[in-house]
Amino acid sequence: MNIQIFGKNKCFDTKKAQRWFKERGIKFQMIDLAQKGMSKGELDSVLRAVGSLDALIDEKSRGYASLAYLAYDEDRKEKLLEDGTLMKTPVVRNGRQATVGYCPEVWEKWE
Repeated sequence: MNIQIFGKNKCFDTKKAQRWFKERGIKFQMIDLAQKGMSKGELDSVLRAVGSLDALIDEKSRGYASLAYLAYDEDRKEKLLEDGTLMKTPVVRNGRQATVGYCPEVWEKWE
């Protein structure tokens, strides 16, 4: 398993996800979206796994207003690449599989 957790250091669900993997002895790589966002390839892979751009966008984020008025998905995707804090967290990725939010019932099936 090659687990990547994209999240924010101050996010409660991100910390819960990290704890879930630590308790099971599963190694993971933590990427802080506030400091280093996703690459275009990573974002495309996650989008294929979760199905839609709307599943990734956090309506409660401070910069959500800047996304709300963008009509095209490509523009919204560029904005997500520029500012990772606009994403719901944690985004947990295992190869081509990915989840958004705290989803231990899905992660268990990955083992």
